Amino acid sequence: MIFLCFSRAARALAFLLASTGAAWSAKQTEAEYIRANYAKFEYMTPMRDGVKLFTCVYVPNDASRTYPFLLVRTPYSSRPYGADDYKPQLGPNLSFAKDGFIFVYQDVRGKLMSEGEFVNMRPHEGEVNESRDAYDTIEWLLANVPNHNGKVGIWGISYPGFYTSASIIDSHPAIKAASPQAPIADWFWDDMHHHGAFSLNLAFNFFSGFGRARPKPTTSRAPRLNHGTADGYQFFMDLGPLKNVNKRYFKGKIGFWNDLAAHPNYDDFWQARNILPHLRNIKCAVMVVGGWFDAEDLYGPLKTYSHIERQNPGIENTLVMGPWPHGGWNRIAGNRLGMAYFGFPTAEYYRKHVELPFFRRHLKGVGDPNLPEALVFETGANRWRRFDAWPPPVTRGVNLFLTEGGKLDFEKPQNAEPRHRAYISDPAKPVPYTSHITTRWEARYMTEDQRFAARRPDVLVFQTDPLKEDLTVAGPIEAELWVSTSRTAADWVVKLIDVFPGATPNLKLGDETIQRSGMQMMVRGEIIRGRFRESYTHPKPFEPGTITRVPLPLQDVLHTFKKGHRIMVQIQSSWFPFFDRNPQTYVANIFEASEDDFVKAEHRVYWSKDRPSNLLLRILE
Repeated sequence: MIFLCFSRAARALAFLLASTGAAWSAKQTEAEYIRANYAKFEYMTPMRDGVKLFTCVYVPNDASRTYPFLLVRTPYSSRPYGADDYKPQLGPNLSFAKDGFIFVYQDVRGKLMSEGEFVNMRPHEGEVNESRDAYDTIEWLLANVPNHNGKVGIWGISYPGFYTSASIIDSHPAIKAASPQAPIADWFWDDMHHHGAFSLNLAFNFFSGFGRARPKPTTSRAPRLNHGTADGYQFFMDLGPLKNVNKRYFKGKIGFWNDLAAHPNYDDFWQARNILPHLRNIKCAVMVVGGWFDAEDLYGPLKTYSHIERQNPGIENTLVMGPWPHGGWNRIAGNRLGMAYFGFPTAEYYRKHVELPFFRRHLKGVGDPNLPEALVFETGANRWRRFDAWPPPVTRGVNLFLTEGGKLDFEKPQNAEPRHRAYISDPAKPVPYTSHITTRWEARYMTEDQRFAARRPDVLVFQTDPLKEDLTVAGPIEAELWVSTSRTAADWVVKLIDVFPGATPNLKLGDETIQRSGMQMMVRGEIIRGRFRESYTHPKPFEPGTITRVPLPLQDVLHTFKKGHRIMVQIQSSWFPFFDRNPQTYVANIFEASEDDFVKAEHRVYWSKDRPSNLLLRILE
């Protein structure tokens, strides 16, 4: 590895290349353009404690003007390594390279080519934290990389989104713009769990490679596990109880897997890794970006935006939410996801009219994207909406109540004695979360036609009559279930679904025809491990046969149920293998459950005047 630094000769070469007119041509690929117009340098950047972090810098060859920095801090690698190997893309998309920035990529402490020890979601409290590493990096860049304008922008998606958030705590004064995109905020809620239910498919696959120890700097990432099959449902069924993960595959060598298995509740271990309370003293403009159909990090952007807004009054803080899967805003057209169609290329709109203009305004003083407080895509109606706050303040609460005959009604049931519907939940035959199961998680599940689940005997279905007018739901959704179980433990899944009329015509997209007649498109779904119904830190078993209240907050939506459509709710007790199976026998730690703990159970959902199982929706006026 050769580490280069600027010299008079290097600057002279850069000027010479610029003067020869290495201009963009439609015939050039993006990679060719970058190589022709940027010089690459690699550094080991010192932190205040002496640890050095690998930092890769791409500098425009045109030295006739100055440029702002655009920084990404990542645990996933700043590759390719070596001064002669260039990234095929700089920044979020090609328009950034053409516009001109000094692009900086840094391996975070303890990953790939950086020195030090890596800590997952490193707690903010302590002598070493990601905010200080970012501050020291910026100080070094300003002092050692020439031809900059003194301004820094930071961005990143997913885990790099977390590092973006951490970098702006007690902001370095040079940071003028930051965009945490799908940022992890708290790993008990992002990625790893949903209301205490463990994200088996996602966590197992992720940590099988990412979680492996890196004893010394390396340019290679650890490979992920070879499952030996494409049948994810069968693979995870054959895995059996969670304690078999170490026994059969990880062998105790994945440190963070051992940590999460030892901490099934929201204890001090997880709470220390919650960055949200620390998002303070932020001085730069912030644009938080997320996708309504992000199967990994939907909690993160919504909570990051709201905490920055509440804890940093007066700064420019914008929320952008589009109809995208994880990171889709920077890699797809955004006109569809699975069977859901959004009318036009929403992600292309974002890249052209939102993302680049945001950074240009704050880092170069050029133009104004005229962003509102919240730029949010309204699914169902397929249009962008602009709001002065999120959630929109002008909404009214409407309850949808479960009633007789599988009906959803806007009127509260009046029966004094509880009535119910029941089903048998069998851990040996869990409800699949998608009809497209592989060993990887399926991003399309969040918009998928739910008829494959509705036809199962262990899924309860309730729906309204056809709507007489459009109904727009905006903001968080809160489910309240009154339930009982014949055992001592249970999970509860609630899905909000848009049912298309039977007469809905098919949609022709290129050579593909989407059958939309009677489609049950999921709008939002969520799961809770019932032991956490009262507290995420102090779980408790169910008392068999006792009617018990289970509240379940669902993530925000902005969706219009069109006139003639129906609103449907499905309720079930497994969502496999995205989430692990509940044994339905209460054990202190499900990661230590044995095969004998997994038993069938009868679950019941009730409704009455005093125990009204319902969904609270916020209707946009």
